[in-house]
Amino acid sequence: MRIRFANNISLEDGVYLDHGVYLHACPNGIQIGAKTFVMHHAELHVYNFRNIPHSGIRIGRNCLISEFNVLRGQGGITIGDNVYTAPLVQILAVNHVYDDPTRPIIAQGITAEGIVIEDDAWIGAGAIILDGVRIGKGAVVGAGAVVTHDVPPHTVVAGSPAKVVKEITGETATDTRGKSIY
Repeated sequence: MRIRFANNISLEDGVYLDHGVYLHACPNGIQIGAKTFVMHHAELHVYNFRNIPHSGIRIGRNCLISEFNVLRGQGGITIGDNVYTAPLVQILAVNHVYDDPTRPIIAQGITAEGIVIEDDAWIGAGAIILDGVRIGKGAVVGAGAVVTHDVPPHTVVAGSPAKVVKEITGETATDTRGKSIY
């Protein structure tokens, strides 16, 4: 495990940090709630050399940040309670400006609006959540989805760009054999 700027990291009771986790916590840092697991080779990174006021990563209680996840918190990432991510998820609260073709991209600056993932959400394997997005309570992001817009509560989104494919109503659709089709 590697830690940079340990004085900017707050871990509540029962937090588990697995082998190979990397926490990089420039000002506004990283806060991880009680009984949250951060699995091997996850990277939680707040690199705030531009002094963005809302930078940081805040993860609620009873969450799972799975293997090889990358969280970039320059614009701020807030994750509620009971949120699970599958392996290889990327949550990227920063983006480059690239509107001027006469200037190098690196000279055009960044945007950093932030990302919010509300309670009880599930983020599928390989999903990418881009800056400025809110994932609603109880929402599911399908494997491999690229989320560029807000996700309503209690919906399932899939695809690239992600679109709502199902509302979660408590009823399970079945085929003629009685097997779930979701």
